[in-house]
Amino acid sequence: MIRAWTPKDIRAAEQPLLDAGHGPPLMARAAAAVAAVCVRELDAGHVYGSRVAILAGKGNNGGDALYAGAHLARRGARVDVVLTADDAHQGGLAAARASGARIHRLDDRGASRAAELLRIADAVLDGIVGTGARPGLRSPVRELVANWTPARSERQIVIAVDMPSGIDVDTGEASDDCVRADCTVTFAGAKPGLLLPPAAGCAGNVEVVDIGVPLADETTATARLNPSDIAGRWPVPGPHDHKYTRGVLGIVAGSSGYPGAAVLATGGSRACGVGMIRYVGSDHVARAVNAAYPEVVPGNGRVQAWLFGPGIDPADDDRMSDVRRYLAEAGDTQLPCVLDAGALAAVEAADSAVQRTDPPMILTPHAGELVALMTRLGDTDVSRSAVEAAPAVWAQRAARRTDAVVVLKGPVTVIAQPHGPTYAQGEAPSWLATAGAGDVLAGIIGAITATSSETATGKSLPALAGYAALGVMTHGLAAGRASGGGPIAAGDIAAALPAVIADHLAGADRRPVGEHSTRGRAQR
Repeated sequence: MIRAWTPKDIRAAEQPLLDAGHGPPLMARAAAAVAAVCVRELDAGHVYGSRVAILAGKGNNGGDALYAGAHLARRGARVDVVLTADDAHQGGLAAARASGARIHRLDDRGASRAAELLRIADAVLDGIVGTGARPGLRSPVRELVANWTPARSERQIVIAVDMPSGIDVDTGEASDDCVRADCTVTFAGAKPGLLLPPAAGCAGNVEVVDIGVPLADETTATARLNPSDIAGRWPVPGPHDHKYTRGVLGIVAGSSGYPGAAVLATGGSRACGVGMIRYVGSDHVARAVNAAYPEVVPGNGRVQAWLFGPGIDPADDDRMSDVRRYLAEAGDTQLPCVLDAGALAAVEAADSAVQRTDPPMILTPHAGELVALMTRLGDTDVSRSAVEAAPAVWAQRAARRTDAVVVLKGPVTVIAQPHGPTYAQGEAPSWLATAGAGDVLAGIIGAITATSSETATGKSLPALAGYAALGVMTHGLAAGRASGGGPIAAGDIAAALPAVIADHLAGADRRPVGEHSTRGRAQR
């Protein structure tokens, strides 16, 4: 798992070290790490004579970039520093000058020269702003970056120092003019905005450098599961387990208009190792489910978790009546519930069932469904554009309003809870944007919940958030396996699940964060 801490918490953790006079060694470690990454990306044999441009602001990130530039200049790189502010980190600036770096100012006379330096550079170090900056860049840096970004060559490497300039490292918001890095070298711990959308798309591959600042796991603000986490988190049956102890999932899904949604949700859940599936719905849809999966048991009965909603029209009074009835019963027995698609309309049901603290719930909207949900709950400033600009902000708001785990689906899916860390998972290929993929995901999350939530602790919202993150990651990995770089349909994802799970349980595929969606070139 990669963990992220807010800049405020990181500053609090490093303050005793700064008070003790350890600031210079911390900066030296950070700068050496940035330089080492630059050498690696340039290829060590080609550092001598390579052109490196440094965008240095007045803060510590600018200082780190300047010291890193000094390292590179001493190895024979031609280093040009563009000072983007009136002031600069004096120690870093002196080190850069002493190493032979050329210093330029970004003013009316230097703007065209700065643009040319960026154009011809083999590598660019972004140290424009610090972690306290808000989204967006100021003139004249904004114009410099805006003109440089679309003209970048594919061979050019851009390395962000601690964070790409122009993003909000707390919320994941990103301005249109932010720097788009191929790699972000961040210090002490990752920051939320490096994992959260849309800023995660500007960070490239995130490399966390331990510079000696102690950070506590319990203060984690954001997290992302790694594929290697599957082995320690997946509910694996023991020798004495049977179909009931392995978890029973009840599914209320599908309709005459969308019978396939029930089939896909069931397919996703059965591929994840749940002990039994009970399907509750019309005879017409039940026949379709049983034709595909004869092991599914039709009708109500004892379950460990419920999945409601795939393929259900919120205007279908009969199906919504079923959802509300079983949801109320789940509240009485403390059974965790996954609510997807049409079932999200129950959030504003007259009995306010979803707004109670029980049953524990996971809601799985996409951006449009979240807008509808928050509008029903009385938010007047919500819009699709607002949600897409700040997914984590809105997912967290919805989680607090509903007292539930909220899985906001997108290119990077955000999993928020009322209290505790927010997860951000981005393993899926773009081919995943296909009809029915969300139904399969709902089934996966439902299955993991049913097989993991026997105890009271297992039904807690922090536990449910972990199940949802595990489900989202596995869904994305299965989509990648099924795709192989080409198109897929939703059923292909379900079919790929057993092999993906088996590989990771066996430790055959333990790639680090970034190997799937963020490794390499940033989104330009």
